[in-house]
Amino acid sequence: MAELWFLAPAAALLAGLLALAPLGVQVLRRGVVFIDLAVAQAAAAALGVAAWVEHPGWWIAQGAALCGALLAAALVAWLARRAPAQREALIGLVYVAAACAALLTARSDPHGRERMAELLAADVLWAGWPQAGVLAACALGVGLLQRWLAQDRWFFPSFALVTSLAMPVLGLFVVFALLIAPALWWRRKPSTAMLGASLALVLGLGISGVLDAPSGACVALMLALFGALSAFRRSAAPPDLQP
Repeated sequence: MAELWFLAPAAALLAGLLALAPLGVQVLRRGVVFIDLAVAQAAAAALGVAAWVEHPGWWIAQGAALCGALLAAALVAWLARRAPAQREALIGLVYVAAACAALLTARSDPHGRERMAELLAADVLWAGWPQAGVLAACALGVGLLQRWLAQDRWFFPSFALVTSLAMPVLGLFVVFALLIAPALWWRRKPSTAMLGASLALVLGLGISGVLDAPSGACVALMLALFGALSAFRRSAAPPDLQP
């Protein structure tokens, strides 16, 4: 079974796609593309604070990340309602503030720089079946809530929860790419979006293995290229309001 080690990372990526793609459609619908960066960086900053506890367990670290993500999501939701015309600019500032907070919290951790690099571009090949199971549960939850995601009261908490769970496993670059790249193709045909993104995941893992290159960066790059190809389709309209 040793030669099947790649099944767990592949399952984690597929579950991440199923969990994040429907949320990405709602992100584009609301015009809050920077929300992922802001929420993920807030979660990273909270993880940095949790690292101050000596050998924090998974529950402590994940609880801190969720709290940070929920606070950032609540702030983004408030800004989107308060100043809709400037929401992207304001959310970008939330991202910058959260990124600075993450850097400052990392200074007190001897391994802070390495942790920050892992949160940006995680090595997906290290994902195991427990991580894949967590992401599969996220995908199931998003699927069950899909009809209600158009409502802010369901979308923002769901987004914060899924992002805080996915980021330590997949890294910020892959999470952002899984949100945006499939959503850019969604209006044309959801099946095209999911199949194309799945192919990008496979290509990314394959290139990583052949070149012995960082898996997270390779996967995110292939997803970014897949998303960019949407600009060349005949109708480059925004995604439907409902996934």
